[in-house]
Amino acid sequence: MTSVMRPRLGLLALTLAAVLTGGLLLGLSDAAGKNGLSRGSLFQKAGKGGCIVDRSTPKQGCATARALKGPGPFMGSRAIVLSPNSRNVYVASSGSDAIASFVRNRKSGNLTQRKRTKGCISAKGDNGCAKAIGLDGPNSLAVSANGRNVYATSRNSSSITVFRRNRSTGALKQLGPGSGCIADLPLPGCTSGRALGGADVVTISPDGRNVYVGSFLGSAIAIFNRDRSTGALSQPANTTGCITEALTTGCTQGLALSSPEGMAMSRDGENVFVATAVSNAVLSFSRDPSTGALTQAADGSGCIVESPLTGCTTGLSLSGANAVEVSPDDRHAYVTSLISSSLTAFERVPANGSLEQLPGAGGCVVWLGEFGCTPGRALRAPEGLALSPDGRNVYVTAFSSGSVAVMDRFASSGTVVQKAGRDGCVTVQPIAGCNAGRSLAGASSIVLSSDGRFAYLTANKSNAVAVFRRVVRN
Repeated sequence: MTSVMRPRLGLLALTLAAVLTGGLLLGLSDAAGKNGLSRGSLFQKAGKGGCIVDRSTPKQGCATARALKGPGPFMGSRAIVLSPNSRNVYVASSGSDAIASFVRNRKSGNLTQRKRTKGCISAKGDNGCAKAIGLDGPNSLAVSANGRNVYATSRNSSSITVFRRNRSTGALKQLGPGSGCIADLPLPGCTSGRALGGADVVTISPDGRNVYVGSFLGSAIAIFNRDRSTGALSQPANTTGCITEALTTGCTQGLALSSPEGMAMSRDGENVFVATAVSNAVLSFSRDPSTGALTQAADGSGCIVESPLTGCTTGLSLSGANAVEVSPDDRHAYVTSLISSSLTAFERVPANGSLEQLPGAGGCVVWLGEFGCTPGRALRAPEGLALSPDGRNVYVTAFSSGSVAVMDRFASSGTVVQKAGRDGCVTVQPIAGCNAGRSLAGASSIVLSSDGRFAYLTANKSNAVAVFRRVVRN
């Protein structure tokens, strides 16, 4: 892949110019949209409606909740999810070894935690929570399309736990022995599974037939068949049950699979895309809808890596690749990379659904800029990623910046451009040209409501969930 070579000094100057220009344009931005923000911009709700912190944390004007310590750990980019009916929000709290559950007011966007066991479920059953096996350091969540099940990966217990969701109250209950937990470690009450070492991210196929887990420490993908009636999982005993980077008995071998941290399904169910943090890569797998098995091509279309690797294509700004999401129109995918401090854009190839990085500056936005990429603000160590339901915007959470960066997306090309001025970022740090936010330290995961009117963000260091309203019209 070729890149446009620019002097580093020139890039820094361009970044500074973008910040200054944002300040000059602020007056124009203030004249458009609700609260002076342009379409797609975010503004944090005022008072207790704008943030919820663990009750052990100083309130600082926020509401409080139980089992909310360390939500969205440094490893794990999908720690917060909404139920399909948007009535509930679930948060993986690694510091609490728990999942915190909230009832969501669909009109105001406010979150409320139910009392006692309906409000949380944890490994020890403390804080008045229900008790579950295998929740040692939970970090990522997925909800089935029918709303009946919630799945959680836990890095420390190398496990995936399965919950039945009450669709009326939103309360979670772990499935019974033999069905409620699958682990790579010998955990009492859990079924033995393969390729689950340091389980990091989980996703469900659109047809509900399969669940896929990316295992950070195992450098693997675990593949499960899902009972669509009960939600129970079973792992195929043959090589279709797992893919590993190292040659492992009983598993298929994959390319550039070291430390998967992000994973997403194409909306047509034909492909699985994986971001690997140590391989510095974005992978494409073809999915067999009848079996759920995954196949990776070795002709260069199955992986895009930052450094040359036999069987892969070379890409740009993929160091520490972690979160990956697919656009609503199923035409593009986007990846955050923590070490590169970047957001990269990809197009799906019609022939096989694999990914190709967009060329030139349209293919990457980087904090402080990088050769061939567009400079971005408040993007230091990006961790999480979400697209608006209308496909107009991309939102990136940055762990070190304690921020969320706001991008405009052009559907025809897939390119993204950070909004100018204060519309482009909300941060807890004093970053020039950004709006100020609360309880955003260690910003990690982000999710939008199905109507696109609200965004919810986990902040690991703040022990918090921040609530934003999204401007849906000018």
